[in-house]
This record gives sequence, structure tokens and C-alpha cells, in this order.
Amino acid sequence: MARAPPRARRPAAASKPYAAPVACSGAAASFPLAVALLFRSRPPVTPFRLSALALLAATSLTSVASAQVLTPAGKATANVAAWPVVKSPAALTDAATEARITQLMAKMSVREKVGQTIQADIGSIRPEQLREYPLGSILAGGSSGPNGDDKAGPKAWAQFVDLFRAVSLETRDGHVPIPLMFGIDAVHGHNNVVGATLFPHNVGLGATRDPDLIERIGKATAEEVAVAGGDWTFGPTVAVPRDDRWGRAYEGYGEDPEIVKSYAGRMTLGLQGKLVAGKALEAGRIAGSAKHFLADGGTLNGKDQGDAPVSEADLVRLHAQGYPPSIEAGILTVMASFSSWNGVKHTGNKTLLTDVLKDRMGFSGFVVGDWNAHGQVDGCSNVSCPQALNAGLDMYMAPDSWQGLFDNTLKQVESGEISMARLDDAVRRILRVKVKSGLFDRVAPPVQGRYERVGAPDHRALAREAVAKSLVLLKNDGVLPIKAGAKVLVAGDADDIGKAAGGWTLSWQGTGNTNADFPGAQSIWSGLKEAVEASGGKATLSKDGAFTDKPDVAVVVFGETPYAEFQGDLQHLEYQPGDKTDLALLKKLKAAGVPVVAVFLSGRPLWVNPEINASDAFVAAWLPGSEGGGVADVLVAGKDGKSRRDFTGKLSFSWPKTADQGPLNKGDAGYDPQFAYGYGLSYAKPGKVAKLGEVSGVSGASVNVDKYFVSGRTPAPWLLSTAGGVKLTAIDAAAQEDARLATWTGPGALLVNGPPADLTRQTTGDLSIAFTYRVDERAPGPVGFSISCGEGCAGGVDVTRIFAEAPVGEWRKTQIKLSCLKAAGADMSRISSPVVLSAQAGFKLAFREIRLEPTDAHVGCPGQ
Repeated sequence: MARAPPRARRPAAASKPYAAPVACSGAAASFPLAVALLFRSRPPVTPFRLSALALLAATSLTSVASAQVLTPAGKATANVAAWPVVKSPAALTDAATEARITQLMAKMSVREKVGQTIQADIGSIRPEQLREYPLGSILAGGSSGPNGDDKAGPKAWAQFVDLFRAVSLETRDGHVPIPLMFGIDAVHGHNNVVGATLFPHNVGLGATRDPDLIERIGKATAEEVAVAGGDWTFGPTVAVPRDDRWGRAYEGYGEDPEIVKSYAGRMTLGLQGKLVAGKALEAGRIAGSAKHFLADGGTLNGKDQGDAPVSEADLVRLHAQGYPPSIEAGILTVMASFSSWNGVKHTGNKTLLTDVLKDRMGFSGFVVGDWNAHGQVDGCSNVSCPQALNAGLDMYMAPDSWQGLFDNTLKQVESGEISMARLDDAVRRILRVKVKSGLFDRVAPPVQGRYERVGAPDHRALAREAVAKSLVLLKNDGVLPIKAGAKVLVAGDADDIGKAAGGWTLSWQGTGNTNADFPGAQSIWSGLKEAVEASGGKATLSKDGAFTDKPDVAVVVFGETPYAEFQGDLQHLEYQPGDKTDLALLKKLKAAGVPVVAVFLSGRPLWVNPEINASDAFVAAWLPGSEGGGVADVLVAGKDGKSRRDFTGKLSFSWPKTADQGPLNKGDAGYDPQFAYGYGLSYAKPGKVAKLGEVSGVSGASVNVDKYFVSGRTPAPWLLSTAGGVKLTAIDAAAQEDARLATWTGPGALLVNGPPADLTRQTTGDLSIAFTYRVDERAPGPVGFSISCGEGCAGGVDVTRIFAEAPVGEWRKTQIKLSCLKAAGADMSRISSPVVLSAQAGFKLAFREIRLEPTDAHVGCPGQ
């Protein structure tokens, strides 16, 4: 169920004059007159006609062409002899298993076989639909939950999945009962379930250099997934991120394939256990999926779902090294990547999926696609892609396109466009994994339902160990460890478990979570308080760093806001470009004579030279997860004054010297990092860090496509303006002049304008334009919201009801999905005005934030 936004009542704020920047000229100059004439016409004009004029005005702005990097189309046909020769364990294809599969397939209809090759998302299918469409699998994608509840506990998950399983196993006439596989992204523990243990993301685990730890984490994760009814996780991720601007960099263990190679097999064994001929996986183990095949970490400029224009030698040397150990350890599935190699999508590249992966590397499990990735193959759509199956894909991930895809695939098999031999091979591979996973013999699972094992004490202890081992000490001028008996001020985001957990945590992007959503977890603040008090000291929490009793030391926890794929993509590596509020906090404490320990939360190395200079100690804590006590284990001395645990973490990603270094990897020509791959200080081996250069090398103005009004300002390159009878006044909401009051004195519009921006990926990623607003006077007529993509190109929706139903005087938030605006006609590849809010005289609306953000569950299009 959708989570309601906070609705704290605030008193009306005092108004102050505010002069909006002049954003329109030329055609825009005649806008007020045109609006006046338009509203005197009959019949009464809707805000959508008003928006059209506003959009026309917006198009008169000077356009700034966005730079494009063209990827040359290169060789994308693999030379099979260049690839390693490996093989899945013989236990995966033992004679008893193959005979069982042969008997099953002899009974199956073509319709049932086609069904095995298609996977739907639980948000787009009901259990009873499986009677007509006998699909082979369901998944819960990011933000999907049982009955729409992404904050569900393990019992709700288990019961929900069992509803689908029960239908798939019905003994109906003409139906061969074949159990569903249930897949889920349990990428840092079972991160989808409230109460689960959240391990550090892979970027932190790479810093531990501990393959044994990785296997133990895999085993604990598998058990918690199995308890909640799951049997398949989309991991391990064996990507080798070569550009830290990639928003999924934190899903990789490191920039060097050697770390990935040392972890891939061990994580596979942790999740699945060792395969045994004639036997299913042991209780509490689940199928894994090595991903994403191939070079998802090698795309140009770190663009998500982009192209890797690399040689085949580099494809093998850098990006394929995690697959042989996974295959040899018995990985049951491999996920094909969204991305491309030299212009050809992997999901449709037969030379890679069949000739290399299945034939040369001897992979005997099945290949699953990524979220509608087949629709990106040349000549395909989400509902039709025989090219992918013919190339070697065995199971389409068709979350919301499954029904049309099923119908078309069935026709393509019947017509011979997809051969029966290829279909039978795919089905055999899928059934092989199902048999080996024990799904056919699942009568009374010995693990499912043991809900006390979700977030179990031994799992949390393991996660705490992983946190402590993952920390990397970049600088320490003698302030660490924190001395016994010290007065410690803890500031910043130390009490925010969601921020420490990062993306892929309960929701897809990891946003919208509070500490109440993590029962049994411990924040970094709580861990520090516990450790400081145990040493005889006193700890105080002050988010803004204010204090009355001067502390001996301050610990400031800060870093990246959670994000997942594509939303986390960057154009450069500067942390908080242009709005360095965290740096200001560090400097404020230093100016007060307080020694400062910085604990930096991030999914990648970022350029933080000013923040390092403003700190006496600087710790890269990555995204530690639910066990914040692991941070305190290393930072705070025991009662005897000695460190309880030393730093052992070493950088698995090179740290940038400037923000514009882009790809920065050990062994590259001109390699010049601030802190090299493998760097990491400790108490036993300290080191001195001189003052670092503070010239970033970039301007932050060009990178902002998702923030339109925040903290009382409109970040570049956007301009906040008005057209027609709208007046803007600066007001106070939570801070001085951090909001604006828009008053309609006549027909007009509130606009955000700027150079054309491509929001295509944000649209397919289901982002919304989010307004944090307060209605001060209700609109007497209709209210429209539009988005402009140039003259004659716009998409508008009726938002009258949203603002009519909002209580007067209360701050609320609403979301308008980009996909709704696209459906209304907007070309999302060239948006010059992402905000056009139009109304008639008498409407008063305060707003304090306008930005893009992940869409909450069950948000639909306005008016539907």
C-alpha cells in the first residue's frame, strides 16, 4: 500500500518581496496579453490551452545544445577461441535429472513450454492468471511488494508467493504441474523485507579483501530469502565498474577484475552450496544469477544501459573474469545485460550468449534477461522479440509486458520463426534449474516460515563484522581512535539507517525509508553512543552540529542520498557541487576548535578534497547497511584506552584527485589518483596526508537535470519564472526564504525553464516530478500541469483534483509521473520546460521543493 507523505501543519509564513528572474523574451513578451485575450474567449479556456501559450513562451529561450559522444559501431562478433574454456559441474546435468526433465517435456504442450520462458512482475499479474498463462517465473522488482506493500515483513512475502505457487501446481486437466521460480534482487542481504539483515553493498565488501566473508554473507542471505518464500536471487553481481560515474558502481566489488574473480565463486557457493549429483540444493540455499553479462561496468562515460566500445581482448580480460569461477562453482542462472558491446545489445548477441557463454564456457544453466531488456534489441519491442530467444536468451524478464510477449512468442514458435529445438533447449535448461533447486520436491520446506531467522543475531553479527572490515581510513591526524571517557558530539546523518543502507533497500532507489522501517537494526549514531558510553564517555546527537558544552571530538556522518541504476549516474565526481552544506558543517565545527572525524557514506569514491581538508580524520564507510555498530567498533577505543579493532579495509576503487578524471583505474595510462587502489591507513600503520588541492576542475551547473527548486533556490541551468498574472513572493517554511508563494492575480503560469534536457531514461525509470506544496487559497477553476519540449510539443495533465483535495495550510507532497506526460504527447528527449503549472485568478500555492524522484507505489496518472 502507498505510504502517505508527511503532513505536518505549519503556521502561515511571513511574506517578503521577491523578484523572479526574467526568463522570457521575444515571443514571450506578448504572453500576458495573449493570456488575457484567451481567457476572454468563449467557451472558458482550460489550463491546458494556457499551458500551450506558456510553452510557446518557453521555446523562445536561448537553447544550449547538449554535447553528445558518438560511439563508433565496432566489432561485436566474438572470436570464440579468445575466451576461456570452463564448464558447469557435472552434478548439474546428471543422468537422473535429465531423465526427469525428458519425461516432463514429453507431457508439455507448446503453450506450456512457451510459458516457461516468460517471467512477470508481481505488480502486473494475479495468481489466477497463471491458469491461462502458465508462466515459468515471477519476480518482485524494485519497489514491488506483496499486494503493493513494499514495507512487508517475511510472513506476508511467503504467503503471497505461495498463492502463485499453488496455482502453478494445480492438477487441472491437460496441465503439467510445474512450479514457478520466484526471483528477487537480494543484493545486500534480503533488502526487500522489513527486518532483514542488510550487509554492506559490494563496494564496501570489495574493500575487505575477504573471500571467506563473502561466502558467509551469501549463505546468510540465502537463508533469509528462503525463510520469506524465495528460491532465486539475482546475484552475485560480477560487474567490473571502470567509471565511477556509473550509478551502479556500488554493486561492483572493485575496478580490478582480480577482486571480482576471487569473490564470484565464493558468493555462488554461499548462495547455492555445492551442487551434488542427483540431489537438490540443501535447505536454506537458493539459486543465484551471475550478472550482468557482459561489460555493464564498462559503458562509455559510465552511462547506465549504455555501450561498451572496447576490444574483445579487454572484454575478456576486464569484464568476463567473474563468470568462469561462478560457472565452475555451479551458478544456476546468468542474467544478460541491458548494455551493448560495440553497438549491439547483449540480449540479442548470439555469439556471446550461445557461442561463448553456453558453448565455450560450458554454462549449463539458463540465461534470463533484465527488465524488458529484450525490447531494446534491434527490431524488437517489449511484447515481441524472437531475436532474443534465438540468440540464446532462455527466459524473458517481461515484468509488465508478459501477456503480449506470451501471445507473440507462441505465434512465433508455431510459425517456425523460433524453432522447436531452440524452445526445447531453453525449457530444458529452465527445468534443470528448477529440479536442482528442489522446487518439484517442495512439500514442507524446512526453512520457509522460520521467520525468527530473518535478521537473526548471528546474521547481524556477521554484517557488523563486514562493516568493520570494509571501512577505509583515508586520513588520521591523531584524533582516532576516540579516547576513552571522551565527550563526543555526533552530527549529520548518523541516525539515518536508510541513508547508510543506500539504494535497493525496501524500495528500488532506497528512498522514502525511516528508521522505523528497520526493526532490529542499529544506526551509526546508536552504535557510537553505545561504544562511547561503554568507554566511560558521553555522546550527544546534534544533526546541525550545535552544542552548548564543547565536545572533545565531533563525528560527522554525511554522504550521498540513496540511489539505484541510472538515477545515480553522474557527469563528474564532485560531491555536492555548488551546494556544499556538509562542508559548511565540518568547517563550522573546526572553527569552534573541535577536532572532526568525517564518516563518508557513498557508493563510490568522489572528489571530496575540501571535506578531507576540513577534517582531522576521514573514513570511507561506503554503504554499510543495517549494522552501524560496526563503525563504532573501529572508531572508538575501549575502556582501557586501546583500539578495539583496527582498520583493515583497502580501496578497491581508485580515489580521484580531481572531479573530472572520469575513468580512473589501476594500470591505465596517466594513472594519477589522490589515493591509489589498495590504499588504506591503520592504527598500526599510520600515514600523513598533506593539504589537498581544492580545484575540482569542473562546473556543477551542467549536470543538474533533476532539481528544479531546492533550499530556496533554482539550481543552474534552470530558471524559475512566471507568465501572465502570477506573482512570486519569498517565504519561510523550514528555514529563511526556503520557499515561494505563487499568487495568481489573473490567468497565468508558473514555469521552470532551461536548455533542452533528455529525460528519456528518467521516464523509463518511472520517475516523477515531485512537488512539496501548501495550498493557501484554493483554485476557483481548473489547474493544469504541463511539460514542454519545444514549439508544438507538450504534454499536459489535469491536476485540479490534487490541489482541490489538499487541506488549506498543510504542507503536502504530490508526484506527477513523467510517463503520464509522455503519454500526453511530450517528447522526453528534449524537455526545455519541465514545469508549467497554470491556473486562473484566485489560486495561492506555496512550494518549497520541486524535483525528480522515484515514483511511490500506486501513484497513477492524474485524473485516472
